[in-house]
Amino acid sequence: MDSIRFRTLPKLLLALFLTVATVGQSLAQEVGSAPAVSKEGVTPGATAGADGAPAAAEGAAPAAGGGDAAAIQAGDALFKGNCAQCHAVNEKVVGPALAGITKRRPMSWIIPWIKNSSKVVASGDAYAVKLFNEYGKQQMPSFALSDDEIKSIIAYTVSQEGSANPTPAPGATAGTDGAAPTNAQGSTEAGQYIDLLMIVLVVVLIVLVVTLVIIANLMKDVLRGRKDLSGRDVEQLNQRYDFSKIYKSGAVRGIAVTVFILVVLYESVQAAMGIGLTQGYQPTQPIAFSHKLHAGENQINCAYCHTSVYKSKSANIPSPNICMNCHSQIKTESPEIKKIYRAIERKQPIQWVRIHNLPDLAYFNHSQHTQVGGLECQTCHGPIQNMDVVYQYSALTMGWCINCHRETPLNTKGNAYYDNLVKLHDTKNSAVPFTVSSNGGTECSKCHY
Repeated sequence: MDSIRFRTLPKLLLALFLTVATVGQSLAQEVGSAPAVSKEGVTPGATAGADGAPAAAEGAAPAAGGGDAAAIQAGDALFKGNCAQCHAVNEKVVGPALAGITKRRPMSWIIPWIKNSSKVVASGDAYAVKLFNEYGKQQMPSFALSDDEIKSIIAYTVSQEGSANPTPAPGATAGTDGAAPTNAQGSTEAGQYIDLLMIVLVVVLIVLVVTLVIIANLMKDVLRGRKDLSGRDVEQLNQRYDFSKIYKSGAVRGIAVTVFILVVLYESVQAAMGIGLTQGYQPTQPIAFSHKLHAGENQINCAYCHTSVYKSKSANIPSPNICMNCHSQIKTESPEIKKIYRAIERKQPIQWVRIHNLPDLAYFNHSQHTQVGGLECQTCHGPIQNMDVVYQYSALTMGWCINCHRETPLNTKGNAYYDNLVKLHDTKNSAVPFTVSSNGGTECSKCHY
């Protein structure tokens, strides 16, 4: 009986190890898992959609300060996308605070000023000239906004007059849309709890293994001192395993050689497939520009700097004058900002290092994806609002693009162009959603022509 218990000891150790590993893995998956960036992306701040107008929230509360709730909600998005970089409602930033603007100037003056401030200054308007001189003769950019859009922005600023900027509760960070706060401290505490639990489990496992090894050696000593053991028990007790038989075995050597060849072939194929791929590429830029500071902390809309992202094939690199809209007043003595001044004085472009490169044989249109498809920047560029130094987040391979086309449903509601296509698709397979590939999004000529 003693020898039988001794022979089952390794099995008990293996079972104990597997149990602890399984429990630890399950706990880590349940509590410590981190969400991935979704296809919808994460918008820094509360920004407008691809069409420039946010979706109306269901059950929206009445607007503060009076005014039409829908207009104020639209003005909120337009303000954050166009004005928040230089203005706040109740405090001076780069430009003056906007609280009380309707009392200072009539709407018939405000609309032309927002559309083309330099024209109003050039007309000799006394208030415009005074404002221009007061703020260092810094010209406000012109905005191609309609009268209704400007009125919605003013309605939003009126509704916010006198209200303090919302401050997140301690330990909580506001969601990227400004509406769904997440308890970052709670997540950190949960992660620390899991780490502590895993350490305790590992220590307990080590103690148990050492204890069982000691018990096994004691059992061996006890069994060796007994004289009533049978020959089989004595043979089992005194047996020594010859490990040299393992590596001298032809079968083992054959398996090892086969595994080695397979590993070399696999790594060779992976290296060949990775030629030209630059995922994770993170070059040092000539000016230390932080997207985390601008798009994350200050919630500057991506389209403010990359002005063509919704209307052009390419998302332009901002020119120095866009930087100067803010930095003619803010951090003017910063060594990095002085590099922008030098570039302007020398009339030379800033030599930014391109990060995201597609081969010339592939056609890609930003506006088709952002304006028509309604995708956010983060869908392809990852959590850009958290990057101090930008890197290539996605693989940008053909397979990566095709998989997105196969999985992304098309929003066909209210667009008569898709009516017959959707009907034809539903007659064949109504259970499968109408995706980009259903509209020919995986045909070679869509990207290669």
